[in-house]
Amino acid sequence: MSRKIRRCAWAEGVSPAYTAYHDTEWGVPVTDDLTQFEFLVLEGAQAGLSWSTILNKREGYRKAFAGFDPQRVARFTSKRIEKLLADPGIVRNRLKVESAVSNARAFLEVQEAFDGFSNYIWDFVGGTPIQKRLRRDSDVPATSAESDALSKDMKKRGFRFVGSTILYAHMQATGLVNDHVTGCFRQRQCAALGRAM
Repeated sequence: MSRKIRRCAWAEGVSPAYTAYHDTEWGVPVTDDLTQFEFLVLEGAQAGLSWSTILNKREGYRKAFAGFDPQRVARFTSKRIEKLLADPGIVRNRLKVESAVSNARAFLEVQEAFDGFSNYIWDFVGGTPIQKRLRRDSDVPATSAESDALSKDMKKRGFRFVGSTILYAHMQATGLVNDHVTGCFRQRQCAALGRAM
């Protein structure tokens, strides 16, 4: 008889795509700038919505936002933004779409100043993932001192939709913090990935 795989409770029963996201992506340390930009766009779009809504539109975002290439997104014109606002494949919220474009410009400035966005963001956690030993999903915080500091700094640099809660979710998604609960099979796997950095 096979043993049931134990996961973080939030990853169970929503959809196969949601579970696959938890099992393969969430909490994996990301040092690739394109992936960092993708999650910045998606986390900003998610504000006030469910993550499953955004996951279902991920391919739409990939097409609409030039494969999440910040150099191309930074050049989007107001005409291109109007076209995006008619695209059912994304969340058609003007502030979120406009912020994705202005954030691409700020992202490029950070890349230039720090020789990569990943160098910049990982510095807020000392270069290695913060490892937690949380027992229940209810123990997972919505923000941290690190996400507070990152939010403050990114706002200063012209980023929008980068509140501490959004950035803490970004840090969880991109493995800057390992918030898989201790009973979850991914907790140890992501911890090992962090140690291997």
